[in-house]
Amino acid sequence: MTRQPDQTSPKPSKAAAKSDGGVIYAETDSDEDELTEAEAPLPADVANIADMEWNESPGLARGLKGAEVIQAFVKHLPNQPGVYRMMNEAGNVLYVGKARSLKKRVTNYAQGRGHSNRITRMIAQTTNMEFVTTRTETEALLLEANLIKRLKPRFNVLMRDDKSFPYILITGNHEAPAIFKHRGARSRKGSYFGPFASAGAVGRTINALQRAFLLRTCTDSVYESRTRPCLLYQIKRCSGPCTGEISAEGYAELVNEAKGFLSGRSQAVKSQLSTAMQAASNDLDFERAAIYRDRLSALSHVQSHQGINPQTVEEADVFAIHHDAGMACIQVFFFRTGQNWGNRAYFPKADPSLASGEILGAFIGQFYDDKPAPRMILISEDFEDRSLLEEALSVRMERKVAISVPQRGEKRELVDQVLSNAREAHGRNLAETASQTRLLKGLAETFNLPHPPRRIEVYDNSHIMGTSAVGGMIVAGPEGFAKNQYRKFNIKSTEITPGDDFGMMREVMQRRFSRLIKEHGGAGPTPPDAADDADAVTQSGMPAWPDLVLIDGGKGQMSAVRAILEELGIADKITAIGVAKGMDREAGRERFFVEGKPDFTLPPRDPVLYFVQRLRDEAHRFAIGTHRARRKKEMVANPLDEIAGIGPTRKRALLHHFGTAKAVSRAGIEDLVAVEGISRNVAELVYNHFHEDNR
Repeated sequence: MTRQPDQTSPKPSKAAAKSDGGVIYAETDSDEDELTEAEAPLPADVANIADMEWNESPGLARGLKGAEVIQAFVKHLPNQPGVYRMMNEAGNVLYVGKARSLKKRVTNYAQGRGHSNRITRMIAQTTNMEFVTTRTETEALLLEANLIKRLKPRFNVLMRDDKSFPYILITGNHEAPAIFKHRGARSRKGSYFGPFASAGAVGRTINALQRAFLLRTCTDSVYESRTRPCLLYQIKRCSGPCTGEISAEGYAELVNEAKGFLSGRSQAVKSQLSTAMQAASNDLDFERAAIYRDRLSALSHVQSHQGINPQTVEEADVFAIHHDAGMACIQVFFFRTGQNWGNRAYFPKADPSLASGEILGAFIGQFYDDKPAPRMILISEDFEDRSLLEEALSVRMERKVAISVPQRGEKRELVDQVLSNAREAHGRNLAETASQTRLLKGLAETFNLPHPPRRIEVYDNSHIMGTSAVGGMIVAGPEGFAKNQYRKFNIKSTEITPGDDFGMMREVMQRRFSRLIKEHGGAGPTPPDAADDADAVTQSGMPAWPDLVLIDGGKGQMSAVRAILEELGIADKITAIGVAKGMDREAGRERFFVEGKPDFTLPPRDPVLYFVQRLRDEAHRFAIGTHRARRKKEMVANPLDEIAGIGPTRKRALLHHFGTAKAVSRAGIEDLVAVEGISRNVAELVYNHFHEDNR
């Protein structure tokens, strides 16, 4: 039988990455939002694969398991390239793989011998398989990487990253394009340059580019309201297009130069500036020559202030892996326009028995699933499918992408430098993990938990006299704080008395655990040896159910929490502990409240006490930060935002005409109709919003 791919299967993308001369960037000419990394669609060049049907034959394999079920599928498989998925009884995907020949690859699994322990375990748990054929092995590789990122199968190498990369955006929907730092969905028209490893690297580069190309960094609304040049123009950080200090043609030339520099044509841009400076000097126009001199100096600063300054590498990503003690660390450095745009360390989830090259190859395939690839990729370890991945990335980028293992020269020195950073990051993470493991073990012993907790949830509330009330949940586990699992709860109930901390905590717990039961059932936490096979596992690899819940509060807070847990029928499945501040709210004198036990304190220098304090302080920080953000948003909220049918354009027209929202609220219908773009129906809508009591 056949069926269409499920919701986790890839879908065609709406835009593809482009390249202009050197550095990779994405050109977008639509206002459609880009999906997040976890939801990113399959690139357009392989989108046709997603339209193919997944083939399965459960009738062949009913009642079979392991090698027997695989043998049943082999008889009906074609000798064609494609992708296969292996699943367990619960329907969870165990492994996603690609093959030049589906029949030959799956036959290897069916033989049931000569496999590593990891593959043997995987085969033993397999009860069903699904397949999709592709035209080429290259398409199969691209689809495999996309599915691994989406489905996160237990037995694949998984790239674990919850943070998107920042880019530089030069807008494309304005007469005077601006330059901004950008992260997230590419909803604005324009050119995106990157990726940068950190927001700091983007900020430093933009600051230097302001001096070199004099592009504006103000918002469109500020641009439109200027009547004289701003301070940035005075300090030679902007060319002043807002007030006509530079012609539209002259500003467009600056924009093109900036794009050229960020696209890898840095030497050509510097050569043009040098020629223009010499020409101005020959014409005895020394003021104009000084401007070119300053711009050249700024460009030199961009390319010289970095820690690693390659002379022969204009554009490349450099990957190095250090694999030891059952953990792999992959360090990646980004080089664009001959400069270092930062680096980042990754710790992919992989079976310890895998070789370094296998891990690196699988990681790179997933890494570029939703990012543009540069023209050159340097790696520290060779892997089997290097040439295939090189071909796949070239197809996707519509130009040559070279992957190589340099043996000598400056490129080898770069790889060695990145490898050295990988070793250091590996050592630091290993030490932190060991320390975290000891603390979790101590926490389990102190509070009589059945095993060291794999997921700890800590809750706290924040408000000012009941206003802008929010609840915060932070999550910690064996690898420290899991910030992609943090959640905020805007207190919505109108029945809660302002300032009622107990009522707020009841709402937070009700919403959190009601949703958990709805999404993952009411089974509660699973034992450590069964967690990987359970449904209750998040995409990050952490259990969905907490092993331990910490509440910032005493007996009152704990009574509210237990009442909700009992109401939901999970009080016996959740270990909840209250952490109350001690006498005079002094750190080190916290009291702990556990169901069925008298409250107690821990010795002042107990490491577990310090650990709990750190968890509590992180929850406090997160809740306060969330509260401040909400309060700030409410302070600057405009009454016009509450009126349905009043978008940014009409809002701007009303404010330009009347000056303030308060003046709009006092205006009559005839006054409102006089505003450009406001019809009588809209005018009545605005008038009625502010005069509901008079109707």
